[in-house]
Amino acid sequence: MSITEERPVHTPPPPAPVPAPAAPRAATGPAPAPSLRERTAELNSLRRSIVDGPDPRATEAQHAKGKLTARERIDILFDEGTFTETEALRRHRATGFGLELKRPHTDGVITGWGKVDGRTVFVYAHDFRIFGGALGEAHAEKIHKLMDLAEAAGAPIVGLCDGAGARIQEGVTALAGYGGIFQRNVRNSGVIPQISVILGPCAGGAAYSPALTDFVFMVRGTSQMFITGPDVVQAVTGEAVTMEHLGGADSHAGSSGVATFAYDDEQSCLEDVRHLLSLLPSNNRELAPTGDLEDPADRRCDSLLDLVPARANAAYDIRAVIEEIVDHGEYFEVHTAWAQNVVCALSRLGGQVVGIVANQPGALAGVLDIQASEKAARFVQFCDAFNIPLVTLVDVPGFLPGVDQEHNGIIRHGAKLLYAYCNATVPRISLVLRKAYGGAYIVMDSSSIGADLALAWPSNEIAVMGAEGAANVIFRREIKAADDPDAVRAQRIKEYTTELMHPYYAAERGLVDDVIDPADTRTRLIDALTMLRAKKASLPARKHGNLPL
Repeated sequence: MSITEERPVHTPPPPAPVPAPAAPRAATGPAPAPSLRERTAELNSLRRSIVDGPDPRATEAQHAKGKLTARERIDILFDEGTFTETEALRRHRATGFGLELKRPHTDGVITGWGKVDGRTVFVYAHDFRIFGGALGEAHAEKIHKLMDLAEAAGAPIVGLCDGAGARIQEGVTALAGYGGIFQRNVRNSGVIPQISVILGPCAGGAAYSPALTDFVFMVRGTSQMFITGPDVVQAVTGEAVTMEHLGGADSHAGSSGVATFAYDDEQSCLEDVRHLLSLLPSNNRELAPTGDLEDPADRRCDSLLDLVPARANAAYDIRAVIEEIVDHGEYFEVHTAWAQNVVCALSRLGGQVVGIVANQPGALAGVLDIQASEKAARFVQFCDAFNIPLVTLVDVPGFLPGVDQEHNGIIRHGAKLLYAYCNATVPRISLVLRKAYGGAYIVMDSSSIGADLALAWPSNEIAVMGAEGAANVIFRREIKAADDPDAVRAQRIKEYTTELMHPYYAAERGLVDDVIDPADTRTRLIDALTMLRAKKASLPARKHGNLPL
């Protein structure tokens, strides 16, 4: 090839384009966690919504029925600012029938503790605005836990009941929840005071928990208790009856004896719950709180000489006697409308809380019958369980005679009162004001069944029976054969009275420790209670007795 010959030229490929700088990539990983302040604000907002309730319309509906909300009731019950709520964030876990779509906090019951006159008290309150206060599994577990806490802390528990019974959608688990409540009611009986306040419907199995507690409060017009409602009653018996007549406050306070107290409004009802708690110890290992000592222990009660009529069959109101004797004339009567022929009340003597059992000559002449025996027996049993001394004021003509009483078990029911007194180990003082006849005298805490001190007024007549009845029995043939039966009867009555019914007959035989001036009654009772304050007594070792139920 010549020097001038052109050679082929190799052209290099164009350089590859340089990629543009990539845009900064977004950061990856979890977002920053909310601060503790943000979490706390979220918690506070949630708590406010829980306190406000599920729906303002539900609160309005509750008020329209003349009822307070559960939280309003708690505010009345406790000293201001002392309530501590537990498990406010609890929600049910049930499914089916739409429950999984409705899971409000608290699950329809508010639980916690607070102070009443500075002392700890536990409470659970059904919130009718949520599921109508109906009890489900979570609802029941909250109450179970609270009852266990009250037992462990040794403090009273109050149930504010306003619920529609078991939550039907949860089936048998709801029923089992009631069983757990009943079991704890019984376990804590006589250990801590248990109070039920019925502020709405309480039907079916739900009614049994209040029946197991120590005291039941009800409000007229808004609270009802029954096992079967009016519709079932009518379907089975054909009898049309209203809810109020079947299970209202007055029905249970005056007829069945289920309700201890009945009120016209919730405010006064809850205020009296506070007052009752002020008279009770926190548990069975303590004494009830002592009151003031401003009413002198040596105050004479001269008016008693005129309050009680001399004639054995003349009526009077025993409440006037109680009012004259106790501190400041103040007492808290239980079961006022039921079995009115016996009065049972809590009061103070020399600042010390006492339980008073008294025959009421103003009703059925003060006889003991089935209802009066049951009423007094339960009260005596309660006082003994919680270390409250017993003062018994006796003016009793005997047990009520009659076929109905015998066939309905006056023997068995009267034995309940006898059993309760004999079983009581607290200080016991009996005082015979006027008459004390037959078995009723023995049952009303006579010295023969263990009264620590038996006193009597100079008007007392302690005998097997009244003079007229005794003369008719002892001298029946003589009176019948006499030319003038009335004159003979009058003579024999006078003789029987002179020989066996004079005021000092029982004292001469040691059955009465002293016959006292009625004006000194308050002083003598306080002196005796002071002497007996440190009394120690025990019963034989046993699992439990067999009360004639």
